[in-house]
Amino acid sequence: MASLKAASRHSVHSAGVFQCSQQSSVQQRPLLRPQQVTTPQQLLVQLLQGVRSCSSRCRAAADIEVAAAESAAAAAAAAGEAKQQGKQQQQGKQKKQQQQQQNRQQKGGSKASEEAVTPKSEDFSRWYLDVVAKAELADYGPVRGTMVIRPYGYAIWELIQSYLDGRFKASGHQNAYFPQLIPYGFITKEAEHVEGFAPELALVTKGGGKDLEEALVVRPTSETMINHMFAQWVQSYRDLPLLLNQWCNVHRWEMRTRPFVRTLEFLWQEGHTAHATPDEAETEALAMIRCYEEFAVTQTAMPVVAGRKSKIESFAGANVTYTIEAMMGDKRALQAGTSHNLGTNFAVAFGTQFVDEQQQMQYVHQTSWGASTRLIGGIIMTHGDDKGLRLPPNVAPIQVQKSALHYLYQYATLSS
Repeated sequence: MASLKAASRHSVHSAGVFQCSQQSSVQQRPLLRPQQVTTPQQLLVQLLQGVRSCSSRCRAAADIEVAAAESAAAAAAAAGEAKQQGKQQQQGKQKKQQQQQQNRQQKGGSKASEEAVTPKSEDFSRWYLDVVAKAELADYGPVRGTMVIRPYGYAIWELIQSYLDGRFKASGHQNAYFPQLIPYGFITKEAEHVEGFAPELALVTKGGGKDLEEALVVRPTSETMINHMFAQWVQSYRDLPLLLNQWCNVHRWEMRTRPFVRTLEFLWQEGHTAHATPDEAETEALAMIRCYEEFAVTQTAMPVVAGRKSKIESFAGANVTYTIEAMMGDKRALQAGTSHNLGTNFAVAFGTQFVDEQQQMQYVHQTSWGASTRLIGGIIMTHGDDKGLRLPPNVAPIQVQKSALHYLYQYATLSS
């Protein structure tokens, strides 16, 4: 009986090996009941029955786990497919939005296209106009071909004025101002002058509600008006040289216009000088073109070529015209400043004479020279890029100040 109880205890422990995942239920329903066992044969039969019963339970549990795993896999696959579909839908939505944005840009309706600057390589003329507008340098006036120079653009012109005015005064020139309205008869006195400027003249024929006795020319340049005054001021060689400069506006009726480069009205300075000898006049003309060249290179960082114009390209009424030409981004040359040796052409037309040291009457030899707001256009086209306006420091109204840390870093670098 003791051996039977021992076998029963052993059988209970052995049966625990087959409990698998159904441990809790097996513990509630023991596989063997020792009090019912009477012989070793019956014990063996009960053990075998327990094994079969536990095996069936384990197979059932395994089937349940497999089914659960398959169900989880199916759910994961469904979730992955749903996620993929969502991703595809999102990509399709983004692609559609990009296409709509491209269509708006092509139609010019998007905000980005309104604010963008046209690339230089795509359309240089359009790029230039975009930069002038976006940088708020100038705007179009109500009269075709005119422009309004905005504060930022005018600040650039003031910096140009400041440098050139200082150079002129340092070389003995004085500022003056002459009337804007010129009698038409003055223009006709110099044959080449009237022929050259006739297509560009703006005439005033009425004043105060009445027809004028003589048409008045809105100043295209001031050689005629100034010579009229020189003839009254110059009497003796002691009055020479007469070195004057004028800051003013002029009008030329241009057919094709572009802000700063070519407009109906523009700002400039025009220098006018009278000399006793032709050599003095030639020296003056060359000195002033070199002044413009130096300004362009050192102040605006704009490379230029100084040279002499052909006779057909020379200023109307000049013996010789010198010029500085700058190459722009569209591979076209821009005339950025001119200096003319007028000889005695205007002096003869207006009777501008003086008594020399030998007490002989002589005609004065003259020069005229000028630079205008066209320089601003040249600066834009030389330094601007696809992002917009870039300015050399000497003509930039807004300056970026280097901090003390920058100088400390430089000092530390040099010291080391």
